[in-house]
Amino acid sequence: MARALETYRAKRDFSKSPEPAPRAGKAKTGRSYVIQKHDATRLHYDLRLEHDGVLLSWAVTRGPSLDPADKRLAVRTEDHPVSYRDFEGVIPPGQYGSGTVMLWDRGSWSPATDDVDAALEKGELKFNLEGERLKGEWVLVRMNREGKRENWLMIKKADAHAGKRDASRLGSTSITTGRTLAAIARAKPQAGGKPPAFQPPALCKLVEAPPEGREWLHELKYDGYRLLAAAGGGKARLFTRSGKDWSHRFGTLCNSLAAINCRSALIDGEAAVLGTGGLSDFSALQAALSDGEGDIAFFAFDLLKLDGESLKSLPLVERKARLKRMLKPADGAVRFADHVRGNGAAVFEKACRLGAEGTIAKKADSAYRAGRSSGWLKIKCEHREEAVIIGWSPSDKPGREFASLLLATFEGGEWVYRGRVGTGFNASSRATISAKMKPLERKSAPAPVPRTIARDAVWLTPKLVAELRYSERTRDGLFRHPAFLGLREDKKAKDVSAEPDLKNG
Repeated sequence: MARALETYRAKRDFSKSPEPAPRAGKAKTGRSYVIQKHDATRLHYDLRLEHDGVLLSWAVTRGPSLDPADKRLAVRTEDHPVSYRDFEGVIPPGQYGSGTVMLWDRGSWSPATDDVDAALEKGELKFNLEGERLKGEWVLVRMNREGKRENWLMIKKADAHAGKRDASRLGSTSITTGRTLAAIARAKPQAGGKPPAFQPPALCKLVEAPPEGREWLHELKYDGYRLLAAAGGGKARLFTRSGKDWSHRFGTLCNSLAAINCRSALIDGEAAVLGTGGLSDFSALQAALSDGEGDIAFFAFDLLKLDGESLKSLPLVERKARLKRMLKPADGAVRFADHVRGNGAAVFEKACRLGAEGTIAKKADSAYRAGRSSGWLKIKCEHREEAVIIGWSPSDKPGREFASLLLATFEGGEWVYRGRVGTGFNASSRATISAKMKPLERKSAPAPVPRTIARDAVWLTPKLVAELRYSERTRDGLFRHPAFLGLREDKKAKDVSAEPDLKNG
């Protein structure tokens, strides 16, 4: 994948262009499809088909036609990173491809052959599109090769989706933001701003049941990484709840946030990936970060500062109203986290029935205050918690790195043993965890552990934070039937203490 993107990387200066830079990672096998309308030196439509970890790309000079008799020139261009499928914005003058880019269509594609590479070499690629605007059977046929230039024809096959018109007639606005090319070009970040500094975030207090009454707003609890986004002056930075700068891990999100139409803003939200059923999935987020690509979105739910003005003392409903207005022109990677006013029990019951982690209840008139307060509450559908890995037990199965991980939390200045977890891993996560544990090995146990478990354990300096799902806690505070969900790199080990087990007293 890295070699395939060398041409793409060499043509761009990512300190000046908002286009996403390629990231190292494993090749993916997805079949996403996009067309981007590109108002560059000459208006054209860029067709992109995901294959083997990149987007195969063609510049269709007049755009696709639904008429099978109308063959459109499609010039093969350099492969693009998969993250480019979310890009919409303005490439500045002097940069390669300078002009306005609109996300015109998106969806999935399926080739008519199992060997796409052989079809490309042969010069005839037949495929089916299932987009929001384009559908049905298509074919790309290579005409000739002129040096490094490849001229192809994009042709619609005769089927139920064929017709006698240009595909451009199907819409003139962005499929994600509803903007025209002119509106995207106008929505440049305002001059004179810069990303605000990090501020400690508000935190939630765990309660057993959602509060009732119209004075409460209820949001879905996202299963991702809590981040504060600082945007301004065409730049953006992303901070974890403890203040770590994770901008380098979310390059595509930073590009999207940098395009927000304001001088500066400090936004509270959550980075997450939507899985099946439209719910956020922490495992999918970790996989997306590991692979270097993926449909990571930023769900924005509060606005702390705007254009140099602190909004923290305003009522939450007013802060969210301003946030919603501000995000209206932002692209699909930055989304407003909506809410329901009142009906807390019904919202919570539906969230749990759909398989969500839980809900967040917030006082509608509350100011924004750092730390935990009774104005922000979280209600969980299931038991989930963090714990710190303090050791591991060897496995008797060949090739398996460990049998289980030993867990603890930090209470009153000392480590307290909380049990062990041996399920929820796959081959990839076992290898990753094992590599991270190796440099942390030590001779002594960080916490008192039952002798039968400590007998063959390998001890670790407490650094790695794991997120778990479990059925309940025992009377001694141990996790019962825990399952591993992922590593939490956004939290410090000594900040991990046991939450009150509301179900068991």
